[in-house]
Amino acid sequence: MTSFASDKADRPGGDPAARPAAEPSARPARARTSPSGTAARLAARAASGGMRLFLVLVALFWLMPTVGLLLSSLRSPSDIASSGWWQVFTAPAQLTTENYRDLLANDAITGSLVSTVLITVPATLLVIVIGSFAGYAFAWLDFPGRDWWFLLVVALLVVPVQVALVPVSKLFGAVGIFETTLGVVLFHTAFGLPFAIFLLRNFFAEIPRELLEAARLDGAGEIRLFTRVVLPLGGPAVASLGIFQFLWVWNDMLVALIFADAQSPPITVALQQQVRQFGNNVDVLAPGAFVSMLIPLLVFFAFQRQFVSGVMAGAVK
Repeated sequence: MTSFASDKADRPGGDPAARPAAEPSARPARARTSPSGTAARLAARAASGGMRLFLVLVALFWLMPTVGLLLSSLRSPSDIASSGWWQVFTAPAQLTTENYRDLLANDAITGSLVSTVLITVPATLLVIVIGSFAGYAFAWLDFPGRDWWFLLVVALLVVPVQVALVPVSKLFGAVGIFETTLGVVLFHTAFGLPFAIFLLRNFFAEIPRELLEAARLDGAGEIRLFTRVVLPLGGPAVASLGIFQFLWVWNDMLVALIFADAQSPPITVALQQQVRQFGNNVDVLAPGAFVSMLIPLLVFFAFQRQFVSGVMAGAVK
């Protein structure tokens, strides 16, 4: 009897009392979303949607003057005098390109555009070339008083343009370049160089020294090192500098009003001269102002990728 009972207990189907307790189920518990988590996600989505809507409204408000200027440039002078530019949405027949045809036939405006290009392009290129060489020299060349000269360049950043108008006018008059395109170019170049040298020197200084030493071991001189290594790596910074300088020179009016030739002024001065005594010459001012704004925008969008890369590189470094 005893052996039979023990055999019965040892069998798989033996005494239930002798069986081990069943192990808990290994099934994964079903994830339950708490009401607080759902509410938090809904609140985050609502906040994100509200922020996007706010940014869209800010962008539309910011672009409203540009859109108004464009639509005004496409309306006749009589329509501009009788109603606002927003009437175009209810009466699109008002749109016309007559103002732009008259603008292209206006020798004063077209000549001013050429003068602006002749001032802006050299002033931008000179600042880029001279600033690049000086930035490389301050970053990687050893010469007496390098740090003191760089501090002097940084100090020139705080000198306002207005302080130099009178003494520079006397200097340009003495050498015979007052009221000339060359005088305007030199003035913009001189005042653009401190910022250019400061920006490019800080960017070039972040290039790894090992890379330059490897190039020197391969037999590269300073000019070859500058053109083949430093400039390609500093392309985004150079592009950012070029955009800043181009926009500053193109949109300048104060320096052009004083130093430029009165017979061939830049576009900003030419538009200012188009203002009539008893009103605004809107049929010329509106398309002229939009064209003068369109060209810098095209330059910016053409180099937008390099500009963003330069800004982000400067932010990381």
